[in-house]
Amino acid sequence: MDSNKVTVLYVDDEQDNLFSFKANFRLKYNVLIALNGNDALKLLESHQVHIVISDQRMPQMTGVELLEKVQNTYPDIVRLLLTGYADMNVVIEAINKGKIFHYLTKPWKEEEISQTLDKAYEFWKEKKSLKTTNEQLEFMLRQKLLS
Repeated sequence: MDSNKVTVLYVDDEQDNLFSFKANFRLKYNVLIALNGNDALKLLESHQVHIVISDQRMPQMTGVELLEKVQNTYPDIVRLLLTGYADMNVVIEAINKGKIFHYLTKPWKEEEISQTLDKAYEFWKEKKSLKTTNEQLEFMLRQKLLS
């Protein structure tokens, strides 16, 4: 894996979608793929991932359930929901439980996905920078209080 590239984990229970996604985006991003939520969670244990894109309708664990688990365990990862169904209740649930950054529809358009991934990574970098700044300020405050 190229450490200079953004790492994206794409989760979908349709293998053709996984292969297509990887084929379309592997040159620009490090692409990891998983057939289900449990496999995705295992990959997250062993890889630094910046962005997770999950299909909604999957057996055993829905996309919202997966993204909620990712939010709770890896809050710095930017989460995206991808679905072929226009169910606004699912989108609302994904926003509330999985704290998604963006909602995408199938069939996906390569340019839209690429732009969204770039924006998601910019968001990740800003969040990381703010977290680092906050940690530095907290450290300086503690040092000042101790002196």
